[in-house]
Amino acid sequence: MTEPDSNDEVEGTQPEVTRRRDATATRRALLQAARRRFASQGYASTTVRQVADDAGVNVSLISRYYSSKEGLFEACLRSAAESFADAGPDSVGLDDVVAVLSGQVTRSAWGQEPGDVLRLLLRSSGDPVAERTRVEALTLMGRRLADVAARHGGDRHPDLVLRSQLVLATALGIAILRSATGLHPLGDATAAELEAPLHDLVAALLAPPG
Repeated sequence: MTEPDSNDEVEGTQPEVTRRRDATATRRALLQAARRRFASQGYASTTVRQVADDAGVNVSLISRYYSSKEGLFEACLRSAAESFADAGPDSVGLDDVVAVLSGQVTRSAWGQEPGDVLRLLLRSSGDPVAERTRVEALTLMGRRLADVAARHGGDRHPDLVLRSQLVLATALGIAILRSATGLHPLGDATAAELEAPLHDLVAALLAPPG
């Protein structure tokens, strides 16, 4: 991607619609590149230069759009949580949760390896602000899973949030174990093969009691 010179954006030499489109595309490219880097090599080992080079843009644009490497990491965490745990409309049910779980651990997203969305959420940054954001992202995911269950009677469980976090922990564990070599059949199970056991797990933890 060829990024317009930063001075051009400031001085408004591009048409307004074009500049907005370029800015949106740049943010998307930076997030995609950062997700790949942070998920594969962690926060400390990732540099803003690497991310910018992967995205094909000027490194100064990270500061413009995300303030810092920390801000970029926080944006990645928020988007990962939102993409995974969007409670969606009232029609979303526990079967949809199973589909999301199996899809996230087996299918690539954002041009990444399967499971990277989840592994990103486990990557410690070493930065206290970014770490707080990571915990907030995981908390958001658990709450949204609980919201889905509650709409279908799961709120009769007094420990529904805990149960939802256990489902999330299972998904995270699957993502980690699938990335390890030699673990079969989990390592090469398809989404379809995972859906039945995941359905049993989700039903046992989140379906209405009794």
